This record gives sequence, structure tokens and C-alpha cells, in this order.
Amino acid sequence: MARILALDPGTRRCGVALSDTEETLAFPRPALEVDMRLIGEIRRLCDDDGVELVVVGRPRSLAGQETASTHVADEFFHALETALEIPVIQADERLTTATASRQLRDAGVSAKAQRARVDSAAAVVLLESVLEARRAE
Repeated sequence: MARILALDPGTRRCGVALSDTEETLAFPRPALEVDMRLIGEIRRLCDDDGVELVVVGRPRSLAGQETASTHVADEFFHALETALEIPVIQADERLTTATASRQLRDAGVSAKAQRARVDSAAAVVLLESVLEARRAE
């Protein structure tokens, strides 16, 4: 099996999570700043960690409607498709940030400390859902 990289794109930071080689566990990685280096840093992560699939979160409203964030994530997805030589897919990321915030709060992480960790924690939630779906196939 291969490693899977999940990305939770935002306007300032991109949350990052990486699976183990058995595709059973998801681990947070430090969030990446959204700037001109982002695609190159993701390419490097993929090369360094033997990633064979990238999952990009696609935000939608609770009602399932597209939002401004959806369009930003779509542009990011298309840029990665062009830049990477491995498959890139999108996955619904509704409620991943809310779930990640709740999990961090339940773990005793302060609201201030959550700001630095919530993006990658949301990527972990996204990746866990993808891994679960792949196991069910």
C-alpha cells in the first residue's frame, strides 16, 4: 500500500496530514503557509514521503452549496493536478474543521493553541474519512 497526503486548503494556511504505509492511520504534519512556495513544498512532501495519492478537501456549505472557499479549493486542486505526477482527488470536507476543533478542545488544547494546529487536525479528519471509505471498498 501507499501513503496518502490530505490537504485542507485555506486562505492563509493549508492543513496537512499523511497516512502510514498501511493506510490505517492519519498523522498531522505542520500546516503550510499559502504563498508562492506552496505547490513546491507539497511536491517535495510527496517525493520525500513516497506519497502516491493526494486528497484535497473541497468545502461546501452545510446545505451542500458551493461557496467562495469551494472555488478557491477547486483552483488549488487543478493547480496540483497539473504540478504533480501522481493522482490528485477531491473529497468533501464539510465539518472537518468543526470536528477537529472539538477534538482539540476535548484533548485540552486551548483556543489560542488550536489556531496553530486546527488546519492540520482538519486534514487528519479528512484523511481518516478517506481511509475509512477505501477500507469499505
